[in-house]
Amino acid sequence: MRLNYNFAFFDEGSKREIRRATLKAIAVPGYQVPFASREMPIGRGWGTGGLQLTLSLIGKRDVLKVIDQGSDESVNAVSIKKLIHKTTGVETVDETTEATLIQSRHRIPEVPLRPDQILVLQVPMPEPLRMYEPSERETKKLHGENEYSGEWLMLFEQIMKYRGMTTGADHPVLVHDRYVMAPSPIPKFDNPKLHESEALILLGAGREKKIYAVPPYTRVVSLAFEDVPFEAETFQGKACKLCGAEDTFLDELFDQEAEGTYYQCNDTSYCLSRLNGSEGRVGHA
Repeated sequence: MRLNYNFAFFDEGSKREIRRATLKAIAVPGYQVPFASREMPIGRGWGTGGLQLTLSLIGKRDVLKVIDQGSDESVNAVSIKKLIHKTTGVETVDETTEATLIQSRHRIPEVPLRPDQILVLQVPMPEPLRMYEPSERETKKLHGENEYSGEWLMLFEQIMKYRGMTTGADHPVLVHDRYVMAPSPIPKFDNPKLHESEALILLGAGREKKIYAVPPYTRVVSLAFEDVPFEAETFQGKACKLCGAEDTFLDELFDQEAEGTYYQCNDTSYCLSRLNGSEGRVGHA
């Protein structure tokens, strides 16, 4: 039963303000649009940016899916689902293909998304230049001047020290040949899914008060050098212990009884759908 709140928690003025920022973000792919981040009934850093996007966009006919690092049943995912369901009454599902609106933390679903779906990613740190430039004023200036030599230098130093780029997640990408963007802490395995995605991808950072977007069919390229190309995680020769999948992002787990490691699909919904024989196609660029 829906709680005694306005539909989707926010007042209509708040929704309009967030939607305006979202439209601007869609119009300028990869550009971080500031917005007046609202107070939420959950702590900042627990997905308030993504939640505000979801609450501003969701309609009575939408079907919602919430993921936390591949799981539909984590504390974070369940809590967000409950809040949205109680303030909207919309249907919630685990199956990716059934959802129209998907909110995720640190993963993009294995099944390629459709044009009628929207993916909302929770973002803790939206500024890709923050690692070497603490000033917000200076990072804005660097983006405006298309000056990303610091980003390239950071990757070059990784190669010199470790003989390869060591960004395990949140590897920076170039969007629409213009803005360098933080894709949220998704694994490098998911970066290719951003390129030419059929679905609209929105990214929200509540604590940092930023919204940015990757519109459908947008060119997204992971930063890399010609002689040191971008390489995502590889699971060659390994397969999910439950469903046998070999082309998904796998978690390495430890079996205490067998005293050995095994692998399992990180995307729990996709794994279950394979076991039930109803999985969609998996595709990676």
